[in-house]
Amino acid sequence: MALLDGRVAFITGAARGQGRHHAVRFAREGAHVIALDVCAPISEDVGYPAATPEDLEETARLVRAEGREIVTAIGDVRDQQALQDAVDAGVERFGRLDIVVANAGISTWNRFWEMPEEQWTTMIDINLNGVWRTLKAAVPAMIGGGRGGSIIVVSSAAGLKAAPGTANYTSAKHGLVGLTKTAAIELGEFGIRVNSIHPSAVDTPMGNDVNVGKLLARYPCYVDNYKWPLAGMDKCGVDDISDAVLYLASDASRTVTGAQLPLDLGLTTV
Repeated sequence: MALLDGRVAFITGAARGQGRHHAVRFAREGAHVIALDVCAPISEDVGYPAATPEDLEETARLVRAEGREIVTAIGDVRDQQALQDAVDAGVERFGRLDIVVANAGISTWNRFWEMPEEQWTTMIDINLNGVWRTLKAAVPAMIGGGRGGSIIVVSSAAGLKAAPGTANYTSAKHGLVGLTKTAAIELGEFGIRVNSIHPSAVDTPMGNDVNVGKLLARYPCYVDNYKWPLAGMDKCGVDDISDAVLYLASDASRTVTGAQLPLDLGLTTV
């Protein structure tokens, strides 16, 4: 039997990168998928190309190629109704919701006192408030199903360790730890586990943001903050992250809740 046979997962930021890989791996393990992505540019401060509707269509094709079904939605995690509509459409189609992967997010770079207010507030509204909205939309369906479930919040190494040049991102990702722990307490009585993962740089479009190199070239004193002890690996691979997400989504982690799982090549742990 596959790890997630018969279950349904809601994944945000699913058009490409980590979100797409989670969707495909879940499908391979027997889960149907509800996939949401904004599929559009968000901010001029973002230094990598935006996902497109065609990217989300490719995610759907890959999920179906694994023999599972998918409901897709184009929507912004800043829009509560868009999230609710996606969840409702998926639950209507599949009859249940068991897993949530709050993955959608952006990355921008600047020193905090030189950061326009919009750069700060956009980050917080997507990377922190957007996760809260995602859980708010999804949790009632999980509770109503009466089967428990698993929520995986995608934070960052920057959610455990300060990262210069990205105070907005670091603040949002630290905030997710508080949300994760509180949600784990509040949802425990319903058998719903809530955990956060904390990757360092991942080999995705966001992980290859050209603005990182530009900032570190301007402020080389920051470079040591982005060095990890595990030699021979430049970045985490998307499959590395999906391995951890699949573990947390499955019954293999049935005793784990409220935890922060570093996936950071040792950046925050040694």
